[in-house]
Amino acid sequence: MYYLVLGLLYLFSFLPLWVIYRISDGISFLLNYIIGYRRKVLMKNLSIAFPEKTAQEKKVILRKFYRNFTDTFLEAIKLLSMRESSLRKRVQFDPTIFNELFATGKSCQVHLGHNFNWEWVNVRVTRELAYPFLVVYMPIGSKLVDRLFKHFREKTGAIMLPATDMRNAMLPYRNKQYMLGLVADQNPGNPAKAYWVKFFGRWTPFVTGPEKGARANNIPVVFARFSKPKRGYYLIETKLATTDPAHAREGALTLEYVRYLEEVIRKQPEVYLWSHNRWKWEIKEEYADKKIEDKKIEDSN
Repeated sequence: MYYLVLGLLYLFSFLPLWVIYRISDGISFLLNYIIGYRRKVLMKNLSIAFPEKTAQEKKVILRKFYRNFTDTFLEAIKLLSMRESSLRKRVQFDPTIFNELFATGKSCQVHLGHNFNWEWVNVRVTRELAYPFLVVYMPIGSKLVDRLFKHFREKTGAIMLPATDMRNAMLPYRNKQYMLGLVADQNPGNPAKAYWVKFFGRWTPFVTGPEKGARANNIPVVFARFSKPKRGYYLIETKLATTDPAHAREGALTLEYVRYLEEVIRKQPEVYLWSHNRWKWEIKEEYADKKIEDKKIEDSN
């Protein structure tokens, strides 16, 4: 079944992008107006993030989101036959910051959010780096789909590490230089062990792994964002967060990342994965010692 599906996807990938985008338009219309895919979650998230926006403004973001959502998955299939020259033209990336960090002999971590299109970005970045590119991912429930997406990503040189077994997956690289890509806005499995930060004004749990890993190994951290100037084109932007995380106050790196993520989302909200139920957990009194507050961090500096 896997090879049959993969073969069909290869055939699909030879379609020109303008045809693929017409197909995407049709699928996004169905998801939005007929199926209403995760509409309650989407509207809940948009209402929390943008209480100042009108219902009509939220509907516009929603419509654009559905199109970007379907574009992302169909563009991932296009990668199977896409020429490298075309990808370079469509995804702009300056690797200078990573080349400079590599020259220091250190590894680095990249913290990013659920922004489209991570599939094209993954391929584009991997081909530019001196670092081996390790990507932490959450295994997909469907074994077939999980295997297909691993194939898309690993065929270009990225090394996929399952978030469910990170400790063992990292063992072969502990004495090597590497760049570790972390989608740092994942929902934590256990909110009692998370950092709680105000995200768009609401207390929200964030996984502690990205910060704790950087602090334990004292490796530089880079924040990254993807924007979409127009359909089929992406821009990767980076910001050096710290070269010395071990000596920062606990929680400071996560707080800085959350404020960066808010800024990224506000600039182009339609390219963020709003179907990700970011606010499914509620703050409790027993989480008080897990709160990371702006004022406390500022007062400690």
